[in-house]
Amino acid sequence: MAEAAPLLEAEGLALAAGGRTLVRALDLRPRPGELWAVLGPNGAGKTTLLHVLAGLRRPAAGEVRVGGRPVGALGRRRLARLVGLLPQEEEPGLPATALELALLGRLPHRPPWRGETAADLAAARAALAAVGLAGLEARLLATLSGGERRRAALAALLAQDPPVWLLDEPAAHLDLPHQVAVMRLLRARARAGRTVLATLHDPNLAVRWCTHALALMPQGVPVAGTAAEVLTAATLGALYGHPLETGRTASGPVFVPRP
Repeated sequence: MAEAAPLLEAEGLALAAGGRTLVRALDLRPRPGELWAVLGPNGAGKTTLLHVLAGLRRPAAGEVRVGGRPVGALGRRRLARLVGLLPQEEEPGLPATALELALLGRLPHRPPWRGETAADLAAARAALAAVGLAGLEARLLATLSGGERRRAALAALLAQDPPVWLLDEPAAHLDLPHQVAVMRLLRARARAGRTVLATLHDPNLAVRWCTHALALMPQGVPVAGTAAEVLTAATLGALYGHPLETGRTASGPVFVPRP
């Protein structure tokens, strides 16, 4: 069976912020079924990259295409049906309930100026249940913990369920069991045919769950490939500027920083 064509493509991409070049000459064509980890130290351009891929800001050079068309040529509604973004932070003061936040994911699928349908409500409730928030639908976001708000925001993306998922630190604020649950969910969506890219701070989450990795190396040189190719102690040590050692477990390698 032939591989599915990539829906999201970046060609010759350069990213800059504050007069500083973050990424140079990035070519990226993640395919349906792939779960990508985007790794790099603070300030490497991970969030900037996701915003450029989502069409929220322009690159310094190069082009992003979605479905073969420049991302800027797609209307916002059409783009939202194809690409979804989980931002790095949620606004805790947003006067909304967990269910209302999850329902935002259904907006691209509804005719303009129409209220939610029974199917929208069912999808939003199912998404909240999938992230462990069943029974908290009526809770205001301001009354939820940081981890619960993070999962409510993820429920909105799950209710949206676009072909391309872009997630900025989906494991942030989550305890260990919920980190595992989120990574399982992302792997399941990838296996269901979605293209998933997630920025991660923990390379051990990446090596355990991801099929591919993109390392935003110093001097803006990206390294992309399969998880086995990119996630090595040598590459990660150069990426973070600190030597790592590789340990072996029954489920695969782990990376430990040297004292």
